[in-house]
Amino acid sequence: MKGLRPDRRRFLAGALAAGAAARPLAAAAGSTGAAAGPVQASWASLVEHYRYPDWFRDAKFGIWSHWGPQAVPEQGDWYGRFLYMQGHPMYEHHLKTYGHPADTGMMEIQNRWKAESWDPEALMQRYVKAGAKYFVSLACHHDNLDCFDSSHHAWNSKRVGPGRDVVGTWEKAARAAGLKFGVSNHISHAWHWYQPAYAYDPEGPRKGERYDAYRLTKADGAGKWWEGLDPQELYTGRHMVAPDGIDSIAAMNEWHDRNDGQWLETAPPGDETFARQWLLRQMDLVAKYRPDFCYFDNYELPFGQYGLAAAADYYNRSIEWHGKIDVVLTAKQLKSYARFGLVQDVERGFTDHLWDEPWQTDTCIGDWFYNRDRFTQKSYVGAQGVLQRLADVISKNGNLLLSIPQRGDGTIDSEEEKILDDLARWMAVNGEAVFGSRPWHTYGEGPTVLSVGMQNEGGFKGFVEGDVRFTVKDGALYLFALAAPRKPLSVKALGRRAMAQAGKGQVARVTLLGGGAVPFRQGAEAMEIDLPQGLGTVPVVKIEGRGIA
Repeated sequence: MKGLRPDRRRFLAGALAAGAAARPLAAAAGSTGAAAGPVQASWASLVEHYRYPDWFRDAKFGIWSHWGPQAVPEQGDWYGRFLYMQGHPMYEHHLKTYGHPADTGMMEIQNRWKAESWDPEALMQRYVKAGAKYFVSLACHHDNLDCFDSSHHAWNSKRVGPGRDVVGTWEKAARAAGLKFGVSNHISHAWHWYQPAYAYDPEGPRKGERYDAYRLTKADGAGKWWEGLDPQELYTGRHMVAPDGIDSIAAMNEWHDRNDGQWLETAPPGDETFARQWLLRQMDLVAKYRPDFCYFDNYELPFGQYGLAAAADYYNRSIEWHGKIDVVLTAKQLKSYARFGLVQDVERGFTDHLWDEPWQTDTCIGDWFYNRDRFTQKSYVGAQGVLQRLADVISKNGNLLLSIPQRGDGTIDSEEEKILDDLARWMAVNGEAVFGSRPWHTYGEGPTVLSVGMQNEGGFKGFVEGDVRFTVKDGALYLFALAAPRKPLSVKALGRRAMAQAGKGQVARVTLLGGGAVPFRQGAEAMEIDLPQGLGTVPVVKIEGRGIA
């Protein structure tokens, strides 16, 4: 461990202990054809070898196409699960629009995904103007359709739905536009997420009649569009099947909550084949498209040694491609032994402190999958909310990955176009404070107290006047006013006393980006900045002086 920083040494020691517990599974994952290299399938090896790429630290902002067949009904998230839960609004929509789930299930929705109006090059140009430096394509969601030319899973977008390699098409468009390219993998949860497809209506005229997943076999496809495909490979098999005799919607929902509704990182009971296939599909995805970035929708890594093998394979392939590990692999809820081996992602959440290492927040302007109500009710998060989040995240050494939902046909709506145009206008003026920047010694200040954790955006009331964030670049300090002030902005961190305690110099000038010089008064306890009135979204000032950054 010589040559490592003390904090990395400490976490490496924990990773060694965690890796020892996983070694008995090594032989099970070792015959999958993983790339050879110095990185081994253990937490200790991941921590020892991983370094955060400079491109990721410079990029700050990515856009995500979290797009697949669940966009077709335009009902929002988890349609492929909720259509099988009687009483849920998505079940009711499905019954009215497509038919009963015993007759028409998620496999039929997947084939309705045609992407007939998708223009990836035009969308990519919009995303570039909006400031994206990396682009991420959803490769497979919990609905278990691979959105790429998959060698290990017949249910893929070349065979079903669009008849196209969606990931490969996005990859070419992103790289042609000069962006780093990423993929997201959500497959590991399909096996428990899909189990309601094996259940039944507990009430009503078709009470007790099992849904399509329970009864369909490969032989049933003869003469149909899915001839040669096995529905059980899509729906993953009977791992947690609701028992007969449940006779109320409430009781069925309770059963699902207690069983298949849990967020599980383990393999299906008694079925290691699913975990092995997950690894083969992940390695195929990485080998085919050489992504710079990979998002795992997991708490740490799934399936024990299989997850570790996937990470090691990715890092070793990066060494083959670049001569070093120059890629990013994100996961969530990292424990101490996993820290520094992956990049931590905080889904739809906040942190209240400046992190030592780079990290990421992923969020969306609406639902992850397209929801028409967001458009008709005008309930998207607007450009101001996005830019406030961006400033907050980058001030704390993070990146922001933003999803822009697409319809099933591949288009985005006019409200989304407006948000992207607003972002583009802001970036044209203020991008210098974002891209290639680094955190200051303190992230900022203000009256808003953030609730720390994942998936807690719903209760957030918004940033207010006085909330400011900082970045530094090329010797200058940048201040983001998260809400345009209506009176002189007082900033304690810029007072002479606080600056001296931090070993910083004296402010010489303050300039509004896109404007001119701004009057300021640097007192002992705070600095006051007289920003013009009527400023728009998240104004930024550049603060200069010897030793200021």
